[in-house]
Amino acid sequence: MDADERDVIQYLATWGEQFVHGKQVARKAGGKRRFNEDAEWAKPVLQRLTDHGVVEADLAGRYRLKPEHGEGEEWVAPDISKLLAEDDLDGTGPATGGATDHPA
Repeated sequence: MDADERDVIQYLATWGEQFVHGKQVARKAGGKRRFNEDAEWAKPVLQRLTDHGVVEADLAGRYRLKPEHGEGEEWVAPDISKLLAEDDLDGTGPATGGATDHPA
């Protein structure tokens, strides 16, 4: 990862999960002088980061860091989560000894 990529990532991190227009990234991440020299400098950097899966883009040409999810973590609707917890299907409750614990 080069310095430009680090600058863009640090800037996008300040916005959380909100999308930011590419022009604004170029203006703010590289500084006023960099933007005045080349207003399009961030486009190839953002494209590289998008290709690597670090940044995601929307159809309006705005970018954000991809939201991080824990490994193996999936979103579950609250009502489904409650049912899973009640039936201990989510694996967070006490371990069962297998099929021999259940009466026939």
